[in-house]
Amino acid sequence: MIKKTIQFSIGLALLGGFVYTLWYLYKKSEEKPMMAITEEPFISNVIKKTVATGSVVPKKEVIIKPNISGIITEIYVEAGDFIKAGDIIAKVKIIPDLEKLNAAENRVDRAKLALENAEIDYKRSKKLLDDKVIAPADFQPVELAKKSAIEELETAQDNLDIIREGASKKSSVGTNTLIKATANGMILDVTVKEGNSVIETNAFNEGTPIASIADMTDMIFEGKVDESEVGKLKLGMPLILSIGAIENKKFSANLTYISPKGKEENGAVQFEIKASLVLNDSDFVRAGYSANADIVLERVDSVLCLNESLLQFEDGETYIELEIASQEFEKRTIKTGLSDGIITQVLEGVELGHKIKAGMMPADEFAKREERNKGSK
Repeated sequence: MIKKTIQFSIGLALLGGFVYTLWYLYKKSEEKPMMAITEEPFISNVIKKTVATGSVVPKKEVIIKPNISGIITEIYVEAGDFIKAGDIIAKVKIIPDLEKLNAAENRVDRAKLALENAEIDYKRSKKLLDDKVIAPADFQPVELAKKSAIEELETAQDNLDIIREGASKKSSVGTNTLIKATANGMILDVTVKEGNSVIETNAFNEGTPIASIADMTDMIFEGKVDESEVGKLKLGMPLILSIGAIENKKFSANLTYISPKGKEENGAVQFEIKASLVLNDSDFVRAGYSANADIVLERVDSVLCLNESLLQFEDGETYIELEIASQEFEKRTIKTGLSDGIITQVLEGVELGHKIKAGMMPADEFAKREERNKGSK
C-alpha cells in the first residue's frame, strides 16, 4: 500500500511539472501588446564644433648656450626661478686647446724679445740724437719700431688671456666665462650640472644648451586638427581649452595660426594650429600641460530641435513618424539644419507640441511610464 502511494505521488508530481511547463511555454510565446512612445520638439542651441588635442607651451622660449667651451664650475639658478636679462646663470672654466695655448705663449715670448731689441735700438739712437750725431728723421723709424713692439706684445698678451681666461684684461665687455640670461622670464629647465663639459656656439656646432627661459604669462596652445575640419577654421576663431591638470576650469583662447602644410600621422593628414591663451593674473599654467581645444565651427541659438535619433532616412529624404491620433502615425518629410551629432535643428515640417514616434515598449511598461510622467507633472 505504501509503495503504491509513493508511486502515485511521483506520477502526480511529474504530471504537474509537465502541465506547468506547457503553461509557461504558452505564456512565453504569447505576444505582449506593444505601445509606441513619443518625444516632442524643443527649443535649444545647436553648436557644431571640432576638438583639437595638443599642449600648452610658452609663446617664446629662449635657449641659453655658452660662447666658449669648457667645464661648468658653478650654477646659480634652478628651474622655477624668475630672472632678468643680464643675470648670471652659470660659470664656465675654460680648458684651453693645447696647440692654441702653445702658439699664443710663443707669440708672447717673441714679442718680448722684439721689444727688448727695439728698446736697445731706441736707447742707442736716442743718445746719438741727443749728441746731434743723427738727424731727427733718422730717429723716427727707431721710435716707431719701439711703439710697434709694445703694441705687438700687448696684442699677444691679450690673445693669451683670451685663450686662458675667456677675455682680455683690458676688455670692457667682461669675461665670457659667466653665462648670462638674454631675456626676462622663468627658468624652465637647467640642462647641465656642475662638472659637465659644454661646447661653444659657432658656425659648425649648435652648442650645448645650458638652460631655457620663457615668459610664463604669454602662453599658447599648440594642437592638430584633421584635414576634414581645417577648411572650416579661420584666424581669430574663439577656442575653449580644457587642461587635464586643471579641473573644473575652462580657458579662453584665440586662433592665431593655421599651418599651410599638413603632415601624415597614423594614416591621416593633420594640420598644426596655434592659439593665444587669455590668462588672468591669478592663473598659472605650467609649460607642457596637455589640453583639448573645442573650436566652434557653427552655432544657432534658440531654435526648434529634435533628438537626432528620431530621424529616419529614405531615398535621400529625411522624415519622422508624426502622431496624428492616439497611437496612429504617418510619415512626415522634414527639412533639417545644423546638427551637432546629438540634436538637430528643424527648419520645416515640425512644430512645438507635435509628438514623434521614438520607439516601442510593452503595454504594461508603457502604462507605468505614463503614470510616472503624470505624477511628475
